Amino acid sequence: MTRPVILADENIPFAREAFGTLGAMRLKHGRQISHADLADVDLLIVRSITKVDAALLAGTPVQFVGTATSGFDHVATADLERLGIAFHAAPGCNANAVAEYMAAAWLTLATLRGETLAGRRVGVVGVGHVGSLVAKKARALGMEPVLNDPPKARETGSPGYRPLHELLDCDIVSCHTPLTFDGPDPTYRLIGEAFFERLKPGAWFCNAGRGEVVHEAALHKALDEKCLDAVVLDVWDREPEIDGRLLARVDIGTPHIAGYSLEGKLNGTAMVYRAACAFLGVEPSWNHLSALPLRGHGLPLRGFGESETALTRLDRKGVAALADTVAAVYPILRDDEALRKTVGMSAAERGKAFDLLRKTYPVRREFS
Repeated sequence: MTRPVILADENIPFAREAFGTLGAMRLKHGRQISHADLADVDLLIVRSITKVDAALLAGTPVQFVGTATSGFDHVATADLERLGIAFHAAPGCNANAVAEYMAAAWLTLATLRGETLAGRRVGVVGVGHVGSLVAKKARALGMEPVLNDPPKARETGSPGYRPLHELLDCDIVSCHTPLTFDGPDPTYRLIGEAFFERLKPGAWFCNAGRGEVVHEAALHKALDEKCLDAVVLDVWDREPEIDGRLLARVDIGTPHIAGYSLEGKLNGTAMVYRAACAFLGVEPSWNHLSALPLRGHGLPLRGFGESETALTRLDRKGVAALADTVAAVYPILRDDEALRKTVGMSAAERGKAFDLLRKTYPVRREFS
């Protein structure tokens, strides 16, 4: 192939620096990429907001599609296979960022309520790259994860994976599944009225997987009936024009940014970049680690002795101290406040604001 033409979503971090080493670069907003834009494009690099299917690609010279995201339900992989187009995603690229988001949310809620987290049972729905790390962080916080992942249960035969109904008596349920519509385990509207009606009264419900996994009308009903003590949503049905009434009712609501750490974003870019290099048969020359700024000094846990940490004392004081330190690195309520300002807007205005919050998201580092 002569010097290829590459079109990338303009909001992929360091897309020009990385993919510009491989060919002629163009950038465009992911929601605006059209069939006409691909008339002379060889490689297409997207995020989750671009629907990639035969309608977009048929009759174009595109030979490679990469998505700088862990999930790829926005890509019709069967269409790409039929068209002979190579495809690569970035599985697990931002898994730790999402798991840290959930830890920050739990610590924030517990602190606001003057409660502890130790001893709570956390039902983790979907135990892939993200869910497995969510479970790990739950254990570190003194909680007991209960894992639900039917495909993994069949694959491994492990009794460690439990059916969904066994999560109904958990204190917290956290969803981290991809969006699927068919097969033995479809996740579309997996969490609906029957689930909420049987869920332990006063449970916390969290979703940082895909918005369409939850039937939002059923969630409204559960809130009407005061079945839930707290709701955390990072993903929503009908993004970006999300339900303003639901946003007003949740305890923490954010604009699909759980995985938006700088490390997670750069991992996604790097994974697709290396796949593109392999496809083109060239050696990678861009190193994503060079794009990471140096860290400052560590943050102390105030009010604890030299050998004592919040993780060795998981009472209310320990949780509050840990929550303060986590908030210094990632103030999750800042993201909630920014999105909550859109409640009174029209759906169209809210959609524009939702996308703008994602586009202009401030630099967020992982806890390390």
